[in-house]
Amino acid sequence: MIVYPTIELQGGKCVSLTRGRFEEPSIWHVDPVETAQSYASAGATFIHVTDLDAVVGAGNNDELIEKIVQSAGSSIQLGGGFRTRQRIEEWIDKGAGRVVIGTLAVQDPSTVQDLATRYPDQIVLAVDVYQGKLMTEGWRNAGAMEPADFVRAYDNAPLAGVIVTDIDADIGDQEGQLGVISGVAEATRHPVIARGTVRTLDDISRLKYVANISGTLVGRALHSKDVDLAEALDVAQPVPEPKASFQ
Repeated sequence: MIVYPTIELQGGKCVSLTRGRFEEPSIWHVDPVETAQSYASAGATFIHVTDLDAVVGAGNNDELIEKIVQSAGSSIQLGGGFRTRQRIEEWIDKGAGRVVIGTLAVQDPSTVQDLATRYPDQIVLAVDVYQGKLMTEGWRNAGAMEPADFVRAYDNAPLAGVIVTDIDADIGDQEGQLGVISGVAEATRHPVIARGTVRTLDDISRLKYVANISGTLVGRALHSKDVDLAEALDVAQPVPEPKASFQ
């Protein structure tokens, strides 16, 4: 399983959101570029970066993200406000390893299907769920499709994966979150990346045994030092199957 250390940017700062509330971010007083470099040094193969300003249409953190892409030393999985083909292609050209698409995938599936075909294994589908409904426009609007139907519509696209977020899950309702995420995982043939489920190393251990979960985003727990990245990467490694001994 892949652990994706996560950096969420708002106004040039590293932040974390609770239940998608953009107006109440937890601000972490760390340098975003140095943080990304430290994650790469710890052994992360991918770093997930979300531009929250771009999500809500309040500007962007493009210059800062370019520095992260150019200097981090790991592949960058980039999300936040990708609602046009031009912006997606620009960031792939700038070196983003993957681009995460949510709203555009609901509003213009043919374009996203085409992008996935043109850039195989570089397009990631974002499935944000609130009270069982698929959300768009930065988690503000409920879509008409059910989350499971949404992911099934992309079964034939060569996606890199599907990120699933249960926005409404209570901070302590681990079972509820895993229920939503595992339900979407059952509906897709693509590898699923869980978001918002890791608070301790034990959570990573549990995710390893959920079918079709290939990775997890970890942000707040790293900033708050509840999880050490090197230890998380170690826990996420596959456990060798016991070999039968023959006498």
